[in-house]
Amino acid sequence: MATTPSLSSPVPAAVPPARARLRAVDRDDVAAVARLLPPGATLLPAPPDAVPVLPGRPRMVGYLVLVPADRQPPFPQADPADATDDTDALVRVDPVRRTAEVDGRQLDLTYLEFELLAHLVAHPDRVHTRDRLVSTVWGYGHVGDGRTVDVHIARLRRKLGPEFRDAIRTVRRVGYKYVPVRR
Repeated sequence: MATTPSLSSPVPAAVPPARARLRAVDRDDVAAVARLLPPGATLLPAPPDAVPVLPGRPRMVGYLVLVPADRQPPFPQADPADATDDTDALVRVDPVRRTAEVDGRQLDLTYLEFELLAHLVAHPDRVHTRDRLVSTVWGYGHVGDGRTVDVHIARLRRKLGPEFRDAIRTVRRVGYKYVPVRR
């Protein structure tokens, strides 16, 4: 019998319920989970190196869900109203077409540079800590630190050019914020 707690057991007190994203299940419970999958989906055990190992906890078992392309649920389409409609802004990001431009000049950005700029532009004048940017832009499983953000911000400022590099301001010992540049 497996030593992991079942779904009916309480969540350990060390992990607050609001933050618990992974749940331990018995191997017998996998069949019940399979009923929730879309038709034609396949449930495969994940490679051991793809599942996080928490210190002091038993090794977790993860599963990959493979869904045929013709049976995938439609992804929500971004609303064209989400695009930056501020005509006075000199730094504009269009998340639908995934384009960014500065004063009418198209920027050639990498995937992460675009995601970082789009996140900052979507939340102007708000200070973002490096850790928050790593978790939001890079994702939960990223094995990096705040220096990764510093490097990408430096590249992004370089691509914005000398006249617009100050749109992304450094807040010492905290992080960064985007200050809209207007005509």
